[in-house]
Amino acid sequence: MNQIVGGLNPEASKMFRVRKTCLKMLSKRGYVVDENALQMSTDQFRDKFGETPSRDSLTILAEKSDDPTDQIFVFFPEDEKVGVNPIKIYCQRMKTANVYRAIIVVKINLTPFARTAVKEMSLRGYRVEYFRDAELLVDITEHKLVPEHIVLTDQQKLELLERYRLKVSQLPRIQIADPIARYMGLRQGQVVKIVRPSETAGRYVTYRICV
Repeated sequence: MNQIVGGLNPEASKMFRVRKTCLKMLSKRGYVVDENALQMSTDQFRDKFGETPSRDSLTILAEKSDDPTDQIFVFFPEDEKVGVNPIKIYCQRMKTANVYRAIIVVKINLTPFARTAVKEMSLRGYRVEYFRDAELLVDITEHKLVPEHIVLTDQQKLELLERYRLKVSQLPRIQIADPIARYMGLRQGQVVKIVRPSETAGRYVTYRICV
């Protein structure tokens, strides 16, 4: 018998946590996220999505706080290993809605053909990221050992380089595959400001460029 967790069965409980992490991730990327959705309880989740919610019903669409035309979808495909067909459906949905960014949250992984389809979408101006459920069960930025990360705008990056008379090549690096880089949706060339607490200075600030 499935154990009920917080009023939800195990699968629904998992999706409650995964979707909440996605909402927090979007918020930290600068997208507008409904506060009620962020604070949703397990009971409210069950009332809205049902005892056994379909993953498709959990789809999210959000817009940037400083540019409502910059929107992003978050899709939750049903298949354990997502093939080409769902990718084509998502691509058409994005095209119809005039949305060029998406996150696909998969149970296990994308098939090799699906990964190729995602790469082909990038050549047409779309940016599609993907995460596994297991990667989003907890919000990694809330761990006590993870410092605050703030993505700089292009203008802020330029001002940083001019202020310290630095070349881009002189900045420390963060790999694009780094979990925090993926969480923040960093692109190559973007700079992230990292703020750590310091016993002497109050806080210690460093910068890294995504490569």
